[in-house]
Amino acid sequence: MAEAADFQGTSASPARRWLRRTGALLAGAPLLAGLLQLPAATPADAAGQESLQAASGTSGSVSVAVDSLSPSAPTEGDTVNVTGTVTNNGKQPVTDAHVDLRVGPSLDTRSAIDGLAKKSDDIQGPAGEPVGGKYTEKFPKLTPGVAEPFNISVPVDELDLGQDGVYQLAVALSGETAAQPWDQVLGVQRTFLPWQPEEAGTKTKTTFLWPLVSDVHMTAETGSNEQQTPVFSNDDLAEEIAPGGRLDQMVSLGKGLDITWVIDPDLLASVDAMTRSYEVRGEDGATTPGRNQAAAKQWLSELQQAVAGKEVVALPFGDPDLASLAHNGTAVTGSLSHLKEATDAVDNTVQTILHVKPSKDFAWPVDGAVDPSIMKVATSAGADKVIARSDSLQDNLSYTPSAARPIGGGTTAVVADSRMSTAFQGDLTEASASTLAVQRFLAQSLTLGLQTGKQRSVVVAPQRMPSVNQAQAMAEALGALEGGNWSESQDLTAAAKAKPDPSANRKVPPASAYPSSLRKQELPRAAFEQIARTQDKLGNFKVILTDESRVVTPFGRAMNREMSTSWRGRGVAAVGYRDNVESYLDGLTDGVKLIEKSETKLSGRSATIPVTVQNNLVQGVEHLKLRLTSQNPTRLKIAGNAYEEHRVAVNGGHSQSVKFTTSANANGRAKVEAQLYTEDGQKYGEPVTFDVKVTEVTPTVMLVIGGGVLLLVLAGFRMYTQRKRAAAREAAEDAAAEADDADSPVGTPQNPQAPGDRLNEESEAGSRADAPQQPSDPAPDTAAESADPPGTGERVDR
Repeated sequence: MAEAADFQGTSASPARRWLRRTGALLAGAPLLAGLLQLPAATPADAAGQESLQAASGTSGSVSVAVDSLSPSAPTEGDTVNVTGTVTNNGKQPVTDAHVDLRVGPSLDTRSAIDGLAKKSDDIQGPAGEPVGGKYTEKFPKLTPGVAEPFNISVPVDELDLGQDGVYQLAVALSGETAAQPWDQVLGVQRTFLPWQPEEAGTKTKTTFLWPLVSDVHMTAETGSNEQQTPVFSNDDLAEEIAPGGRLDQMVSLGKGLDITWVIDPDLLASVDAMTRSYEVRGEDGATTPGRNQAAAKQWLSELQQAVAGKEVVALPFGDPDLASLAHNGTAVTGSLSHLKEATDAVDNTVQTILHVKPSKDFAWPVDGAVDPSIMKVATSAGADKVIARSDSLQDNLSYTPSAARPIGGGTTAVVADSRMSTAFQGDLTEASASTLAVQRFLAQSLTLGLQTGKQRSVVVAPQRMPSVNQAQAMAEALGALEGGNWSESQDLTAAAKAKPDPSANRKVPPASAYPSSLRKQELPRAAFEQIARTQDKLGNFKVILTDESRVVTPFGRAMNREMSTSWRGRGVAAVGYRDNVESYLDGLTDGVKLIEKSETKLSGRSATIPVTVQNNLVQGVEHLKLRLTSQNPTRLKIAGNAYEEHRVAVNGGHSQSVKFTTSANANGRAKVEAQLYTEDGQKYGEPVTFDVKVTEVTPTVMLVIGGGVLLLVLAGFRMYTQRKRAAAREAAEDAAAEADDADSPVGTPQNPQAPGDRLNEESEAGSRADAPQQPSDPAPDTAAESADPPGTGERVDR
């Protein structure tokens, strides 16, 4: 009665299908009667059939792969073209093989589509009636292990499709084997054929998120030059943005689609850094210049063109793992502040690089899994809309409600459809897997639209980092959806503002419902503790710098990257990245330090002790205090106290010695500690400890000093007496000469000399003048006389 009712109320195509099935049944009746008269299969044949089924399973001995189906959503007048391969996986050749298309009944529910997808190659399941006739491709023989291609084109009118809906389309391989010499289905592959030949009266509004997210590539390290050349941990990003790479495909495929771009600002900042000079650290730890500036510029240029006029949603910088932060990070002081900083960094990246104003209103937890703590953390940085998923925020309805769900407190949960969002996960490298994913996505979309006569808004949030094959399948499905008759595109903001379904679930699931598989991949509490420790070190370091932005910005962005969602499943790599950031900061901090001192000796009651501060940074440091403390102030005091402080400012690449006045009260050793402090009283760097040995001035030392003074006095007295004697001798000689002159006749010289004798005397005098003097020789009492008149104010001896 049901079939008669369908026959009377359907169009000509279903009627022809009903007549064809009835004729086939009547024609097969004599054959069935003849088969009943045949002898039963022998035990050997039965055993052979059972062993074959056991070996091949329910998938059959021949595998059928549907590599393409076009158009994906046919309409009236189209020709459906199906291509693929058949491969004999058995040990015996298959003879009289033929491939045909079979159209099964429509699938009225979304769960029915899921069930068929799980058993798409089950030869024991229903496959439908073969189209037959000339729409069959025959193979005389299928050799084991050899793949044979097929190509079947069928006008859509020959498929006898009825009312709007999703139909099962099976590609079946039938044939015979030596063990089973009768025609039978040996392999099958089922897929889905959406059928909506005319425009739907009420179309589903579909929002498809197109994520541009990558792994962490930039380190906290920068060059010492003015440009602060960035250092990348690897060159993997260059491969992703190169022609044919994953991110290159995401941009080129998304350019012609009606999508909402969801972008991690860290990706934009990293590629933008590659447009200039950058370094890449190799496995040996050495850095080499990056050489992919052209590829980076080209990718950014294409992305700017692709997002022009489109909606762009910006994630917080580094795409922080909201679930990890909610479950393991909130108990660590300062963790939430990093999320706020990551959100604030959006404006300086997305808008600056892409020249579009992004939306910062959306938070996107991993796989859309939420609980109360995740919702709280997600909205703590200013977002009032959280992208969840329907397998987390579940509904107990017979239809799929719209995505928007007000959950209280001014927060809206935008619930993405889990079936459509996960349609492109898994390995899609094989063309058959990609084709099945596309047809399943379209089938779910059409079935959803046919559930009610009311318009609904649906959001699709795929995996964060689709592979190239997954992105190509996504683009193919979206292209077919946009060309179909039952859906229209919509931005994410519009979907969030759509009228919510009053029957939809608005209760956030408890923490116990959070998937354990996702919880195992979260960043541990130790990760957030290490981030907090790095932040404390950075805060203590930046206050002494003359230009703290050179350090605060790269390390702040690095700590955002330490919280990235991309570390899920890569725990060892995450630990290594955090360790590198912290150790690099420690190295910079150690660039400002005290020079080690050996034991210092003081001979006396007071002395000055120098302590040297060395600055190996490229910039100057200030706001530092150097404190010298005596561990034994009863023996040794610093400036009359237990310690003394001096302010310190050292230029980059220089050192400075600071002198401290000390006073000793007793002989012996006293331990002294030098320590740098910031202006707020925090210790900076490691202290330097050294011993000061105090020795008193003894009488013996005084006796030695007195003896030295006495020797100097005696030496001076001796020089004085020698000069006095020489002067007396010269005076006596002069008096004798005058007496001789008085006794001799006038004009007659005494003791006349010959010219040669005078020359000899002058020569001897010159020799005596030029002869080197010994240290003990007396110095002349006066300078050489001058015949010039004395100058003004100059004293002249009379």
